[in-house]
Amino acid sequence: MPRHEREQQIIDVAVRVFAKRGYHASSVDEIAELAGISKPMVYLYLDSKEGLFLACLRREAARLVAAFQEAARGAGPAPELRLYAGLSAFFVFVAEHRDSWVVLHRQASELSEAIAAAVAEARRAVMSEVASLIRDGIRESTGDGAIPGADRADGADRGHRAAQLGDEDADFVAHALVGAADSLTDWMERHPGQSPEGITLRLMNMVWVGMRDVLDGKVWLP
Repeated sequence: MPRHEREQQIIDVAVRVFAKRGYHASSVDEIAELAGISKPMVYLYLDSKEGLFLACLRREAARLVAAFQEAARGAGPAPELRLYAGLSAFFVFVAEHRDSWVVLHRQASELSEAIAAAVAEARRAVMSEVASLIRDGIRESTGDGAIPGADRADGADRGHRAAQLGDEDADFVAHALVGAADSLTDWMERHPGQSPEGITLRLMNMVWVGMRDVLDGKVWLP
């Protein structure tokens, strides 16, 4: 078997074992046995147990980001439709690849510095995609890229200042949205009858409708 295919086979098995037993309780011996190869061969391909976990993490994170991107790009020109499609793909991925999500979401943050850095990189990739769609939505609605009511400079600097505010607004909303989506994956597990599309629709109504009101100038103040 070609090296790349063998590595993918090892990673397939490792994701299942890590998800079932947790990082510390998992053994390379068990992974090697289930993959039908020798333990030294696992170390030859992936260096160490941590290296194996990192390979699992990076591959599954790349698959998640790719699913989001592909769905969003195929959903048409409207930013809210692209965001809906991307979020739906995210929740579908979590529902259909539960072992992958357990590795990404629940275990990785508790492990080594290298693994935490890989998790942060994957999160930034998702955040960048979401922020881009939010930014497009703000610009489409306001024309200058900033949420109405924000403090802006006058004159020639106004366009630059508005663009800066638009980036901040998009980044703020993206963090709130991705954080909510992360949390909702646990809610999904407790409510197995809820479809990924239904969860996405409820989240969009909570976030996008509220943002649309803000873009229309409706701002809540205490």
